[in-house]
Amino acid sequence: MANLPAKPVTAAVAAFLKQADSVPALRPVAHRPGRLLFAVDATASRQAGWDLASHLQTEMFQAAAGLGGLEVSLAYWRGFGEFAATPFIADAATLARRMAEVTCLGGRTQLERALRHAVNEAARARLHALVLVGDAVEEDADTLCHLAGQLGVRGTPVFAFQEGSDPTAGTVMRQLARLSGGAHAPFGAGSAAALRDLLRAVGAFAAGGHAALARLDTAGARALLAQLPAPGA
Repeated sequence: MANLPAKPVTAAVAAFLKQADSVPALRPVAHRPGRLLFAVDATASRQAGWDLASHLQTEMFQAAAGLGGLEVSLAYWRGFGEFAATPFIADAATLARRMAEVTCLGGRTQLERALRHAVNEAARARLHALVLVGDAVEEDADTLCHLAGQLGVRGTPVFAFQEGSDPTAGTVMRQLARLSGGAHAPFGAGSAAALRDLLRAVGAFAAGGHAALARLDTAGARALLAQLPAPGA
């Protein structure tokens, strides 16, 4: 059979083809790093704990390295009403330098300011986790719990890592974790192994969610996973 002659390209078709050629090729969306607020008590009793947290914060970045990375903002409170937070930092060395610049000073706890700051950050952009590290709570529990509930609504779980065994702190921290959809985990004063395990677990969660936390399969990861609500619940 003889080949049919090609149909002439109409002006409309030519215009369409020209427009199609000008559209950029679609590329897969790059995975954005997890965003985590690392809030640490820097009052006088916490110097040893601060130094420990400063040394071990690298575990969060290492756990997130193969999961799209992590950006961490350090927040702390100390002295007479002093509260500060850094920009989000993408590497452990820079965060360690910022922590090394801080000296603990006597003062009351300021978890309320840390929680309010987290709510504001979550309103600006997705905040995958708030980590609270401290050994005391000296504020109104109902106010703190209300803020934790707001974080839960925004999808930001609170991971409350309690140093020591103060019963008041334990009660409040457990409630903050539960109301936000997070987890509470105590660790012994100066226990590097326990805190290292917990920070690695939360770094994996912030970068890769429940699935990454489950794959980690460590004692800290299992302790957190047992408390978190099931995905989609």
